[in-house]
Amino acid sequence: MEKRRVVITGLGALTPIGNNINEFWKNAVSGKSGAVPITKFDTSNFKTKFACELKDFHVKEHLDRSDIKFSDLFSQYGMVTTGEALKDSGLDLASMDPYDIGVIWGTGQGGMDYFEKEVKVYAKTGIPRFSPMLGPKMLINMGAGMISLKYGLKGMSFTTSSACATSNTAIMDAYTYIKLGKAKVFVTGGSEAGIIEMGIGGFNSMRALSVNNEHPEQASRPFDVNRDGFVLGEGAGTLILEDYDHAKKRGAKIYAEIVGAAMTSDAYHVAASHPEGEGASKAMEFALNEAGIKPDEVDYLNAHATSTPIGDISEINAIRRLFGENPENLKITSSKSMTGHLLGAAGAVESILCIKAIETGIITPTINTADIDPVIPKTINIVTGQSVQSNVDVAITNSFGFGGHNATLVFKKWEE
Repeated sequence: MEKRRVVITGLGALTPIGNNINEFWKNAVSGKSGAVPITKFDTSNFKTKFACELKDFHVKEHLDRSDIKFSDLFSQYGMVTTGEALKDSGLDLASMDPYDIGVIWGTGQGGMDYFEKEVKVYAKTGIPRFSPMLGPKMLINMGAGMISLKYGLKGMSFTTSSACATSNTAIMDAYTYIKLGKAKVFVTGGSEAGIIEMGIGGFNSMRALSVNNEHPEQASRPFDVNRDGFVLGEGAGTLILEDYDHAKKRGAKIYAEIVGAAMTSDAYHVAASHPEGEGASKAMEFALNEAGIKPDEVDYLNAHATSTPIGDISEINAIRRLFGENPENLKITSSKSMTGHLLGAAGAVESILCIKAIETGIITPTINTADIDPVIPKTINIVTGQSVQSNVDVAITNSFGFGGHNATLVFKKWEE
């Protein structure tokens, strides 16, 4: 069976540092922090009082009443970014067979925002008058379902969930199914609306979140010796993946090609990654092997690095295992220093930064990292402070999730 080439023809973003692709990219290039004091609920009793919230985002400006009525925030975020990405792609949905376009979406927590609200009402009243929309709004598959409904997309549709590796998993599935001829186009990516009391409280109990309440904008500091945990974020990212022949026939703009993807499992711990980065290294290795690309041909790596003491070093160890102690050409960043950790949406948003790096030759920085952990070799090139100009032919992005899920994607500059 002939394996088709898969290209990216549309992008959409909703992030703590920008409510569309242009805003997001501009603020990422300038190194803007999205961390602010939480406004969604009273944080008086919480150890962490800040997060990377969306700014000046009003869903009523983007969706109609019925879209909002039948969906949780995470689905709404996905519908908004998909609208942007479809417009960016130039696809004429009216002229296409709707069964040629599928949706493979990702979310880690799904409709927990609405679930929490309903449970709080029940706890207060003791009366089980749950909304009839509780089921549809909280189910994780409804991200894909609502996107399909809104845009009339009738191809393959489902949701993946692999914790913080979720978006990469969704994108990998879309890539694989196009290669196999299951669809000509996929809407893919992920969304998360996890800045809720259970989210902050739960991660606080795990001692996973930063508690730098005095300087929240500086709290996410991947690879820094003083890092003390991640900063929770929210938002969504959408990629339009398309069969190359289909894209070429309609004269589409092509941002980049996706040429490799792989997943592995650590089988090590419920929450912690393997300390030597064994599984993560293999995910990168397998993805590059599929792409036919050698490690020394990779120009840019957008790291999972969340700013946790254990996780960041685990990933550095994975990089060392595959790329060696002195990867001369490899530039590494963690965009979570700006956006916070978007959980199930992280991989999609970070894939967009890889694609934009290929398109523009600009690598966005790791901000707040002033004193790199001394256990990290000085030969590992972590881009800190400011963006850098650098030709990027090949970029990879890592996402790792609770349960030991490791997922890597490989993007390449488009060539005929």
